[in-house]
Amino acid sequence: MNDLTFGALGLDRAVFCNLTYSEPTPIQRESIPHVLAGRDLLGCAQTGTGKTAAFALPILDLLQGAATSGRPAIRALVLAPTRELAAQIGASFQGYGGRLALRTRVIFGGVGKQPQIDALRRGVDILVATPGRLLDLMNDGEVDLSRVEMFVLDEADRMLDMGFIDDVRRITAAVPKKRQTLLFSATMPREIRALASRILRDPIELAVDPVASTVGPVDQSVHFVESGSKLRLLLDLLSGDGIERALVFTRTKHRANRVARDLEQAGVNAAAIHGNKSQSARERALAQFKAGELRVVVATDIAARGIDIKELDTVVNFDLPNEPETYVHRIGRTGRAGAGGSAVSLCASEERGFLTAIERLIQKPIRVHGGRAPARRAPLPQEPQRSRPSGRASSAPQEAARSQGGRRRRSGSRAASRY
Repeated sequence: MNDLTFGALGLDRAVFCNLTYSEPTPIQRESIPHVLAGRDLLGCAQTGTGKTAAFALPILDLLQGAATSGRPAIRALVLAPTRELAAQIGASFQGYGGRLALRTRVIFGGVGKQPQIDALRRGVDILVATPGRLLDLMNDGEVDLSRVEMFVLDEADRMLDMGFIDDVRRITAAVPKKRQTLLFSATMPREIRALASRILRDPIELAVDPVASTVGPVDQSVHFVESGSKLRLLLDLLSGDGIERALVFTRTKHRANRVARDLEQAGVNAAAIHGNKSQSARERALAQFKAGELRVVVATDIAARGIDIKELDTVVNFDLPNEPETYVHRIGRTGRAGAGGSAVSLCASEERGFLTAIERLIQKPIRVHGGRAPARRAPLPQEPQRSRPSGRASSAPQEAARSQGGRRRRSGSRAASRY
């Protein structure tokens, strides 16, 4: 398509007039015409590529063009794996559709049900929900999905990882069979393919910026450092002029708390967000981060889903993830929608295998700070990538098991025993 504008994709100007950019991203260019044509869609695209607008804009266009009379009923249902992502998607719908007479509501766990019930009773056109809270309200008789016309599963692979697959199946069974279904996932493991085959009808398949490709404008580098020296290195990095706002990833909730606390004690405005924090605390921390009142947010992977901060210039992997796909998701928090950004990884000796797996996935070596890797750094293996783990194990046991490699106790300084 030569005319790279949203109007050329067939959208009503009232739907895209609130966007802060004028040229569609590749996933938007490929998806929007098919969604407007009523086709089911199976889309593979990583975070940071404009995926939310790829389904939100055409949904708003189709719903505002077929308005119904009386109290609004749920006509579009969007499932998201985490509270933060659900809130971000809901905010996008409300921002894009500010001039349209469509009501969007978001429901998730961790907060009281009654305000959500009251909003549902007043009428909703577009409902964005996490699976657990949605099922809870369905069981209470407060959610009617009988008039859903459009059904979206966003980040389906993360829902699989978090053990929501059975919840998704129950919710899918409750929506009308005559509907348009859109499924988006950063990866396409066998289980997602199987789910897609059951819930999609003759879908269009798109693969735009799949998980093996990292966000282009992001400068990636790695520092080789022992665990006990990671905090000091992080403070050194923050003391320079290159980092204005950083999202720091740790492997466990306890470690996130400890890093945030030690940064605060060192004079860096920081806060931790993870699954043990209340929703109000997580929202407050993110609001302060976006407003520039916090310089650093330390997060676990699940809590960071849905963080969309345009001014985020740096992602720091305080702990390297043991699943290479997670690395791509993490660094996609910066460099969003074509903006620049930096991703800095702190790699301890026991994490060298994780780094090797990441480089194998993204098919290139990560630049070593200082220009040379230690002699013990493993070469890039040639064998095929291992398959992603699946199943219904909860995130807490997985997180505990994954954290063992980073908890080796060392003799010496107190900092070494803590980090």
